Amino acid sequence: MSGVVEELRHVCALGGYESVLAIERAVPIIHAGPGCAAKIWSTLGLQNGCQGTGYIGGHSIPCTNVGEKEVIFGGVDKLHRVISNSFKVLDADLYVVLTGCTSDIVGDYVGEIVDEFREEGKPIVYAETGGFKGSNFLGHQLIIDAIIDQYLKQSDEIEEGLVNVWATVPYQDTFWAGNFEVIEKLLNSIGVKANIIFGHGKGINTLNNIPKAQYNLIISPWVGLENVIHLKEKFGTEYFQYPVLPIGPKETAKFLRAVGNFMGIDNNIIENEIERQEDRYFYYLERAADVLLETRLLPKHFITVADSAYSLALSKFLINDLGLLPKKQFITEGVPKEYEKQVKQHFKGFYNDIVPEIEFTNDGGKVNEYLRNSNFRTKPLILGSGWDRVISKEIKGYQLSTSTPISDRMILSRSYLGYEGAMRLIEDIYSVILQDFQ
Repeated sequence: MSGVVEELRHVCALGGYESVLAIERAVPIIHAGPGCAAKIWSTLGLQNGCQGTGYIGGHSIPCTNVGEKEVIFGGVDKLHRVISNSFKVLDADLYVVLTGCTSDIVGDYVGEIVDEFREEGKPIVYAETGGFKGSNFLGHQLIIDAIIDQYLKQSDEIEEGLVNVWATVPYQDTFWAGNFEVIEKLLNSIGVKANIIFGHGKGINTLNNIPKAQYNLIISPWVGLENVIHLKEKFGTEYFQYPVLPIGPKETAKFLRAVGNFMGIDNNIIENEIERQEDRYFYYLERAADVLLETRLLPKHFITVADSAYSLALSKFLINDLGLLPKKQFITEGVPKEYEKQVKQHFKGFYNDIVPEIEFTNDGGKVNEYLRNSNFRTKPLILGSGWDRVISKEIKGYQLSTSTPISDRMILSRSYLGYEGAMRLIEDIYSVILQDFQ
C-alpha cells in the first residue's frame, strides 16, 4: 500500500473556525503559522460553492502568523498583542481564539491569555484546534464545547417550546445556510420555536438563548452528538436526535411526526401541515410525470460520495421516493470508530428492505477504482463532489456535486431539505441528465 490519500474532502481541525464565521458578528482569532487560515478559506470558502468569507473572514481574520521566533521563545506575547488590537479595530460580539499545530506543539498557554481578557469583561473564548488532532468536524465540536464552557451561563428561566437546532457543520456543508432556514421553517410550521445558531440574523442573541431552551434537537447521525450531551450535563437540557436530514415527502413527514411526538404537539397540527405541504409537492411532481416516468431518463443506480449525513439523506430520498437502486455509498468524513456501527444502523429501514452497501473512506482513489471496475448496465448517477467529475466522464455517468468540495456551482441559499428542497434536487438531477442530450 502506498499510504497516499487522494482527493480529500475536508480540512484539518483548525478549519472549525468557519463555524465561528457562521455566527453573525463572531470573529475567529488564529494563533497559527502563516497561510493556515488562508488555505482553509480557499478550500471551504472559495472552492466550495463560492461561499465567500462571512462577517470578518478570508484575509480579514486576525492571525499571529507564528514563525521560528515564536517556536523558540513562545508566542503568547504576540498573541496578547493580536487579541488586544483585535478588540480595538474589529467590531464584534464574540471573539474565538483558535490554535494551530505550531502553537499546540510548542505549548503556548493560550488559556491564561484569554482568561485575562475575559476577566476584563471581554466576550472571548478559546479552543485548542491543532490540525493534527483531526478534521474540521472535530474542530467544530471543540469550538461549540468552548462556547458552552467559557461563554454560556445558566438561565433561571426555561422558555417552553424553544428548541436549539444542531445539524451539519457550516461551510463544510456547502448548503448549510439554506438548510438551517428550511429546518427553521419546518419546525415553525408545527409550532416549534427553533433557536438557530448559524446563518442570517443568527448571532449573539441566539447563543445567549441556548441555556433557555426546553430541548436540543440534533439532526445528524453523529456530528454534534457530544455537544448536546455536554449541554445536558451542564444545563440539564434534554436532547432529541433525528439521524436523517429530511429530504422529500416521506422523510420530512417522519421528521415532523417524530419531533412533534417528542414535544407533545397536537397531532392534528402536524398532519394538517404534512397534508398541505404534500399537496403542493405532488402537484408539481404530477405535472412532470411524463418526463419522470414515461421517458425512462432517470438512472437506475446511484452512488453517493459524501459525509454520512448527506449519504444517508440522499439514499433515503432516492430509494424511498424516486425508486432508484443503490450501488456502494462512500462515507468520507472519517467517522470515529465508536460511531461507525451506529451510522451503519441508520442505513436500514429502506423501501423493500433494501440495505445499501457502505464504505467508510476518505480516499478518492478507492472511489475511482470502484467506479472503473464496476459494470453498470446503464449510466449511473454519482452524487459526490467536484473531485468526481473526471471519473464520471470517464465511465460515462451522470454527476451532480452535492458535497465538499463543490467547485462547479455557486451555492447561496440553496437547500435540498424538506419538500421544496426535494423538488430542487429533482430539478438538478434532471438538468444534468438532459444536458447529455444537447
